[in-house]
Amino acid sequence: SSGTDALLAILMAMGIGPGDAVITTPYSFFATAGCIHRVGAEPVFVDITPDTLHMDPERLRRCLLRLASGAGGRLVTPRGNRVRAVIPVHLFGVCCAMEALGEAVVPYGLPIIEDAAQAVGAEYPASGGARRAGTLGDAALFSFFPTKNLGGAGDGGMAVCRSRELAEQLRLLRNHGMGRGYFHGIVGGNFRLDALQAAVLHAKLPFVEEWNAARRRNAALYRAALSDLSGLLELPAEPWKDTGATNHHTWHQYVVRAERREELLRHLEREQIGHAVYYPVPLHQQQCFSYLGHRPGDFPESERAASETIALPIFPELRSEEISAVAEAVRGFYLR
Repeated sequence: SSGTDALLAILMAMGIGPGDAVITTPYSFFATAGCIHRVGAEPVFVDITPDTLHMDPERLRRCLLRLASGAGGRLVTPRGNRVRAVIPVHLFGVCCAMEALGEAVVPYGLPIIEDAAQAVGAEYPASGGARRAGTLGDAALFSFFPTKNLGGAGDGGMAVCRSRELAEQLRLLRNHGMGRGYFHGIVGGNFRLDALQAAVLHAKLPFVEEWNAARRRNAALYRAALSDLSGLLELPAEPWKDTGATNHHTWHQYVVRAERREELLRHLEREQIGHAVYYPVPLHQQQCFSYLGHRPGDFPESERAASETIALPIFPELRSEEISAVAEAVRGFYLR
C-alpha cells in the first residue's frame, strides 16, 4: 500500500517490537524512523557523511562498539533495548556504502534493511559485480509514490527479502495475517497494493531505464553549468561514478549544498524556479522524538545538511534550456 507500510511490514515480520531498537540515519524522510517507533521499538541514530549524506560506516562501527555491553555480547541501548537491525537509506537515488556497512554489522549478526524508497534501479559496485538496490541487504523496501522514479497514480510500495520464511510472513501480514480465507494465524494489516496502481506501475516499468538515463543527462548538464561555483555551491557526490556501473546514480533528487541558502531560496522563488528542501529538520530534532533526549549538536553532519541543502529540478522531461534557466538563476544569485 506504500513504501511506509512495506517497511512497517518488514519490521513486523522480523518480530521487532517493544524492548527492541533499530539503528538508522537522522537525515531521511520521516517514515524511516516513524515505522521503528510504530512497532514499539527505539530509533537509534547514526550520523551521515558530509559528501554522500548517507549513514557513515565508521560512525556505525563506533556506535555498535559503544552498545556492545549486554549479556552474552548483545547490543543494548542505554534505555535497555536490544538492537535488532540497521536501516541505511539510499538517499536521493544513490546506494549507500553497503559493503562497509555490512562489515560493521557482521560481528553482531545484525540484519540490514535497505530503505530503497528513492533508489529504484540504482546500482552498487559490489565486489562480485554491480548489483541493484534492494538486493544488497537482508530485506528492502521501495516506494512507488507518484514523485518517485517509478511512480504510480497514488500510493504504493514493495517489500523484498532473501529469506523464504520472511517472505511468507510478509505475504500474511499484507492481508491481515490471513492465509486461507478468513483464518488468521497472526495479526497483520491492510497493506495490499491495489489493482489500479499495479496496472499503472506495470505499464511504466519498461521506461524506468530510459527515464533514469534522462535524469543522469540532466545531472551532467547541471554539473557543467555550476561547477565553477566551488566554495559557494557544493554539487552532489557521485561516489560510484567511476566504477563502471551504468545506474551509479538515478538522481531521484538533485541536492546541492548552498551558502546563504535561505537567501537563495527567496531568490529562486522570485525567479519562479522550482526548488525544495529535503529535509529541513533532522529526525532527532523532531518534536515527536523528543523523548529520546537528543540535543542540538548530537548529529552535527545531519544538522548541517538540514541547514544547507536544496533540491533543484531533475525530472526526466526537463529540457536543456530549462536546466540552463535554473543554472543561470543560481549563478545570478552568487555572481551578481
